[in-house]
Amino acid sequence: MNCKINSLSSPIPCKLCTKKPKLRRRNTILFSISSSGKQQKTISTSTRIENPTSEAYTVSFKTEKGCKLAISRYPDFEYDAEGGMGTGIAAKVTENGPANNDLPVSFDLESLYIPPLTSSTAKFLGLPLPPFLKIEVVPEALHGSINQESGKVDLEFKAKFLFSAGSLYKAPPLLVKTVLTSEETKGTMKSGRGRRLDKEGKCRLVGVATVDPIDDFFMNSFLGIPCVPC
Repeated sequence: MNCKINSLSSPIPCKLCTKKPKLRRRNTILFSISSSGKQQKTISTSTRIENPTSEAYTVSFKTEKGCKLAISRYPDFEYDAEGGMGTGIAAKVTENGPANNDLPVSFDLESLYIPPLTSSTAKFLGLPLPPFLKIEVVPEALHGSINQESGKVDLEFKAKFLFSAGSLYKAPPLLVKTVLTSEETKGTMKSGRGRRLDKEGKCRLVGVATVDPIDDFFMNSFLGIPCVPC
């Protein structure tokens, strides 16, 4: 018995810039976590970079045109993600000898913005999405590593995708977890190949995710979940 598993994949042309501050400073990262109820919890963590064996960096993240979003068995959505942005911090530790070239980075969710898919930003089969359709992307986590020498990028990405059709229909949040990478990634139905950072700080990140069913028959049917015999 085989199962048909849905997947989401997304090539994202983006630009990552690392800037080393001249002075050591205190950095505060705010993580906003939505609970299952109406209340919203905010967790504030502070990182003080004072160790002389650490090198602190500020990292900026920008998304550009030419993105794609692939859902299940359907053709790709053309997606103009220009205007997406975020900032993060990274620290290279050299305490135990020469530092390796992997730069751990964590992005501030308060500054992270990814444009929604609407009639002005997305096309399907060459046509703009209907004006009433909208897919919002609400990031919940973006962190990982950047190799400054090879240009390899791996970022763990977690976000809620919110599908809606005007005021008539709003699906429950669809939770997507994936690793956005500059390398090759493969899923059951989708695959993609990224591109490493160049001298201008530009790269292409790809990710494939298998999502769990939600409490919505229409959306589960549209995405082809749960697994069914075929």
